[in-house]
Amino acid sequence: MAIQKFPLATLQKVRQYIKNTLVLPKSEQHPTWDSSKSVEELPELDSLDALGDLFRFGGALENRLSPTKPSGHWSVSTLNPGTPLLKLPGLQLKLGFRLITYLYRAELDGAGVVWAIPEAFGTTAQLEKAIATAGGLDQPPKPEFALTDFMQAVEGDRSPQSFIIASILRREMLEIGTLGQHCNWSHHHLIDSPPVQVKWRWHAEQPRDLSPKVRLLPDQAAVEFFTCRTAAPVALFRHIDQYLPGQYKPTSVDRVVAIVQR
Repeated sequence: MAIQKFPLATLQKVRQYIKNTLVLPKSEQHPTWDSSKSVEELPELDSLDALGDLFRFGGALENRLSPTKPSGHWSVSTLNPGTPLLKLPGLQLKLGFRLITYLYRAELDGAGVVWAIPEAFGTTAQLEKAIATAGGLDQPPKPEFALTDFMQAVEGDRSPQSFIIASILRREMLEIGTLGQHCNWSHHHLIDSPPVQVKWRWHAEQPRDLSPKVRLLPDQAAVEFFTCRTAAPVALFRHIDQYLPGQYKPTSVDRVVAIVQR
């Protein structure tokens, strides 16, 4: 069993590159709500340095988002989710496929969904046709002949770096268009050691090595890395993705391994 570790700084740069290429146009970034209305969102930290400060002021981590109204609508985004694959090492989009994004926007609310479809069925008319059969957040548009999982349209050289990049790419794509209470991955910071700003209560024995790594086996690959979620509920997560031969659609487990000790 071969294990390859990756420097945290390298993975952070890869993630930042992906984030920079998946920025929505300004006209699509915000929900359809009056700017005079206000809502207090979860705090978004630029780094882990301020993690301890969140626990010095009562109530800073409570989710106070107002209930969303069921008046949202879906639309086709102009963002091309496949852009990161033009330069990411070891990965590429399969020939004949394209990735598309639908956005859900409502008052104080927003989400998104990415699909992989054959290029021949990616016309604007066909994409908009799927919106007619969509519902709320739990019933997004699904264009004709869309693959079950957009990662089924990704292929690569099966190198260790291609698998760990695929794991980050997938999570960033799942976060496209999300706003407010629907954000998840955007609150996670990559780590290679437990942040020292707070005390942690481990659910089991503390892992000895939190560095990002890939295990290559004869018939599969496994990616392991850790994050600190800095919005309520604050916790340390262990992420494990298993890749079977011939595919970059993983089986994923995202599990809490430690919480803040009060």
